[in-house]
Amino acid sequence: MEFLKRYLTDSIASDLAKKMVFLSGPRQVGKTTLAKHLLSVQQGVYLNWDFTDDKKRILAGKWPEKGIVVLDEILKYRKWKNFIKGHFDKYRDTLSFLITGSARLNIYKKGGDSLQGRYHHYRLHPFTVAEIENTTSMLMPFKKPNLDQNVSKDLLDHLMMFGGFPEPFLSANEKTLRRWHKERFDQVIHEDVQDVSNIHDINMIEIFASMLGPRAGSPFSINSVREDLNVSHRTVMNWFSILQQLYVCHAVPPYQGKMPNALKKEPKVYLWDWSVIEDIGIRLENLVAGHLLKLCHALQDQEGHTVQLWYLRDRQKREVDFLLTCDKKPWLAVEVKNTEPQKTNMEYFKKQLNIPYAYCVCKELKDTYVKDEIIYTPVDRFLHALGV
Repeated sequence: MEFLKRYLTDSIASDLAKKMVFLSGPRQVGKTTLAKHLLSVQQGVYLNWDFTDDKKRILAGKWPEKGIVVLDEILKYRKWKNFIKGHFDKYRDTLSFLITGSARLNIYKKGGDSLQGRYHHYRLHPFTVAEIENTTSMLMPFKKPNLDQNVSKDLLDHLMMFGGFPEPFLSANEKTLRRWHKERFDQVIHEDVQDVSNIHDINMIEIFASMLGPRAGSPFSINSVREDLNVSHRTVMNWFSILQQLYVCHAVPPYQGKMPNALKKEPKVYLWDWSVIEDIGIRLENLVAGHLLKLCHALQDQEGHTVQLWYLRDRQKREVDFLLTCDKKPWLAVEVKNTEPQKTNMEYFKKQLNIPYAYCVCKELKDTYVKDEIIYTPVDRFLHALGV
């Protein structure tokens, strides 16, 4: 399969010279491929905790004399923190350690000595417009996106259809996409969930996971799901947390800061794989959410900025899809539409919150223009300007 250099490759290679690197992200997003690409450039070894022979070698500490040691899924080892800390401290002058896994680090942060100061953590995202176009200039906080460059409409349509995960995206085959959806869903539910939790009723969490797609882009009501499945509020919260930790879905909370009429409401839910969403409008909104979250994580992981993703809604039911903040200050608001809207709530929120940049991004729009201080632009051009 064709290899496309990932947007984190150079940053990870640079950090490995000084510290351990933890690389997490959804199953099949390309973590192993990225790690093996690094090994093709620099000597080292790839070891997977899930394979018996590799597990024995890991526990025996049989490392090469120098180079990169890639340890895949070692976070499933109960004593992983003390184990990694000891080997890193002993071999840090000759070896670099890259730890990869399909679950968020905090799900494994139980017991043992702190690794604080010994590692950098990266989250790998699916392909996006800028990464495919090989854009190298990531949008920095409070900078204005550069909308001068046109992007092929075919690229956006391809991402809409096949999603951003490497296998279905590169295959561009609908049968491959259907089979990949099924196999990945089964692996996450029947393998990953059991690896990180004590859930015994797998059938129920499977039903719950299948309910997320139709609810994408909407406030996620725990009570509604609890009533539908006849389970407790705590159970639904636990399931929702686990699926977020396994990078199945992500939550976008409502923005509260400096909004006197803000609605204290549930977070909106979005999927890491937007290609499973049937409604085209919601799929487009989810695709944009994925791009914005990727920018947030890249700015956090690579640059150390405190950037967060929100949505806006007040008690008068005025709503805007997304708001980016940096250091708790509004930076960038985004409304997503298939076609050019007659009216939008963006102007109200821009003035209310003093948002520097406000965009209405439309799939069918051909040119960029400004109206009432709101920038209307084609969605693919805006996504390209994010630079990740």
